[in-house]
Amino acid sequence: MSYEQTTSKAILLLEDGTVFEGKSFGAAGTAEGEVVFTTSAVGFQETITDPSYFGQIITQTFPLTGNYGMNAADSESDRAHATGYIVREWCEQPSNFRCEETIDAFLKAQGVIGLYDIDTRALTAHLREQGTMNGVITNDMAADRAELLKMAKSFRIQQSVQAVSVTELKRYSATGERVGEVAVYDFGCLRSIIDAFNGRGYDVTLLPWNTPADQAAALAPDGIVLAGGPGNPEDCGELLPSIRALMGSGIPVMGIGLGHQLMALAVGAQVKKLPHGHRGGSQPVVDSGIGKTFVTSQNHGYAVDEGSLPKSEGEVFCRNINDKTCEGISYKKSPAFSIQFHPEAFTGTGDKHYYVGRFINMMNAGGNR
Repeated sequence: MSYEQTTSKAILLLEDGTVFEGKSFGAAGTAEGEVVFTTSAVGFQETITDPSYFGQIITQTFPLTGNYGMNAADSESDRAHATGYIVREWCEQPSNFRCEETIDAFLKAQGVIGLYDIDTRALTAHLREQGTMNGVITNDMAADRAELLKMAKSFRIQQSVQAVSVTELKRYSATGERVGEVAVYDFGCLRSIIDAFNGRGYDVTLLPWNTPADQAAALAPDGIVLAGGPGNPEDCGELLPSIRALMGSGIPVMGIGLGHQLMALAVGAQVKKLPHGHRGGSQPVVDSGIGKTFVTSQNHGYAVDEGSLPKSEGEVFCRNINDKTCEGISYKKSPAFSIQFHPEAFTGTGDKHYYVGRFINMMNAGGNR
């Protein structure tokens, strides 16, 4: 890319006082957020539009971003959810026949502040060593650093699920012959999750985050999915009674990401915050139940504490190979299971919809109804 694109300077100020200086792209202004990094080499558009990044400043570890441009068809939601975006370089002239605009134009339109021309390797290493932390990104070089530091230290992601969820029921029709219906709680649902079920013949009804369990059950779906989403799962305590009711309804239930964590909380387990989370592709997960390893795509900063899971309620069947954290739970009292990773986005070999298929098999078995 050409460094003549902009001469405007910008900085990232972390809550520990560390400063990274670079140049500005995307929208202008100042934004605070939790600074995280993602390891994916591709999928930057899906990342920016993933609701799980609500309230976060994303750092791309791969050095060049935006080389195939942006297009509406690949978005995971209808808008960007991150508060800031950091890259080593961005591509001014994308080369792809599907490109509709540059990443710079997209960020400007979405009001997301960008920072480039910094050492993203150094920033990533800092976050890995010190842990994820808050920060402020700004291109206002006259801003008071002491005030910016206060902003960073006081920031907290709040009302995240409410901010990303639909506010009314939405329906998505199956592709081809219809075989059934799935109800999905929108805690931050990705479009690719909906597409995975639509493509296998299931209509999808997307429900607002706080839909009562009896209203969901009244739709008589073949199964219920608790989708992924942003924020601290412990901030969603008001949802646990409904989740317990859903798990006791006899309707098959599948949890993904945040949904996985909330199901565990609902049966008495605890969650813990990870030092820097799992974000991006190439996340290896071993399924001990079938003796296979999957290379998964993930985006989360919390994990279920395996030792806190009551043995009478569930059993861990998937673990992260790197840090051994809980990645999947099979429940003993309900036709239900949950996984921490994206079931529709395996980055390795094998059936990328294996766990979607597993849930469909559970639905075909009829649950306990």
